[in-house]
Amino acid sequence: MRTKLYTINWILAFAFLALSGCSDDFVDVDSQDENSEDFFNTPEDYDLALVGAYDLLQSTYLNVMLGEIASDNTLAGGESANDTPGIQEIDNMEHTPVNQQLRDIWSWMFAGVNRANYVLEFQDVLDFEGKTEIIAQARFLRAYYYFELVKWFGDVPLAVDNRIQFGEQFDIPRTPKAEVYAQIEQDLMFAAANLPAVQSVKGRVTSGAAQALLGKAYLFQNKFAEAATAFEPVISGPYSLVQDYNFIFEPEGENNAESIFEVQYSDEEGAGFGCLQCSEGNVAVGFNGVRNISYPNPDDAVFDSGFSFNVPVQEVVDEFSEDDIRKDVAILDIEAHAAATGASYAIGYEHTGYYNRKYIARAGDLNTGDQNLTNPNNYRAIRFADVLLMASEANFKSGNEDRARTYLNRVRDRAGLEDVSFSGNNLLNQIYEDRRLELVGEGHRFFDLVRTGRAADEIDGFVTGKHELFPIPAIEIELAGNNWEQNPGY
Repeated sequence: MRTKLYTINWILAFAFLALSGCSDDFVDVDSQDENSEDFFNTPEDYDLALVGAYDLLQSTYLNVMLGEIASDNTLAGGESANDTPGIQEIDNMEHTPVNQQLRDIWSWMFAGVNRANYVLEFQDVLDFEGKTEIIAQARFLRAYYYFELVKWFGDVPLAVDNRIQFGEQFDIPRTPKAEVYAQIEQDLMFAAANLPAVQSVKGRVTSGAAQALLGKAYLFQNKFAEAATAFEPVISGPYSLVQDYNFIFEPEGENNAESIFEVQYSDEEGAGFGCLQCSEGNVAVGFNGVRNISYPNPDDAVFDSGFSFNVPVQEVVDEFSEDDIRKDVAILDIEAHAAATGASYAIGYEHTGYYNRKYIARAGDLNTGDQNLTNPNNYRAIRFADVLLMASEANFKSGNEDRARTYLNRVRDRAGLEDVSFSGNNLLNQIYEDRRLELVGEGHRFFDLVRTGRAADEIDGFVTGKHELFPIPAIEIELAGNNWEQNPGY
């Protein structure tokens, strides 16, 4: 949501007994802080708490960036081999339980779960028109955050309609991911049945978004027939492929006809490195940007500077055919761009000459400080082409090759490529190939390789039986009283 999170403080105060002197009257002073247990008194209160649950979506910039870096699409990059060690470790398949970025993903996604559960914990306090839709949005968000957690960590603690309060972590086990997926499915089915097809507020979830994420959750469990069925209402719904592929990722292309679910970002507020998850901007965009890019005439600038992380490799660039219009939208050839515009730039670590053009900083935004952390570029979390390719795969795996080809060819037609008439493994491999090229730079590649069993063949250093999941942060295991087992291999 572009609306800044409405902060609700729940604070346990134990203070200054030694300073109390002769009287203990101070213990009867009313707190000036909002009491979370008494917060929900009006419909507006529910909506404000829901905005708080949406707010953590903006921190998924890290999931997206690392989903590329962990794959064979990009290298970590940055200034040097010591620039943000956690990112470098993930690129090198040297994950550790003390990786700060992995702890960020764990804690930020669970913060999202807790905020969604806060709404759901108090859902029966008040009845009002529109409450069911608020509950449906909260359940979608809980499913979204849990889906991210299962993708990254496998079995995770499952909390339903109750926040995980401090101290309760000692008694909450890691829930088998099959049970977490079952809850994700229930939440998304409820959301799909109770959300509108179109929302008046950009960024609010729709029935199509819930249906698409449900199909994706099925796909990740190899429930191919269920996935194919779940995608059908989305494909026959109000979405369409944008014919100008470049338009999708430009500022004017935000929330377009192809966007099924889009994380909203804004450059209207400042941000700092002390709280990256607090930024209303897309932090990954600044990290992905060209290092120290400068133009002879600032008025002619196309891109703003960044930190040169997440740089595409030559191999993925070479996968595009000359006729594929997606290449120049997905990949920025910085040497060609500099020759055409006169721009200068600095070379960072692991420089390949290429940048993730979909998600690098465009010139012309407000450049609110720190400008590398406040880019307004929305993340297209689920778009129609993604659904068509997932549906193509699901239909192939459930025995409907004709429909699989039809959906694949719709995506290829838009890319300027010839239709395919393959069958069997040739068709499946083409689905995988077009999925890579269509979605390069969007954070899906690593998890696609893992779920289809191809990661060990494609990612250098990938160890089967270990790297399908990332390690549970060691501090989280310690805070749970060492009651959780670490993921295998760590």
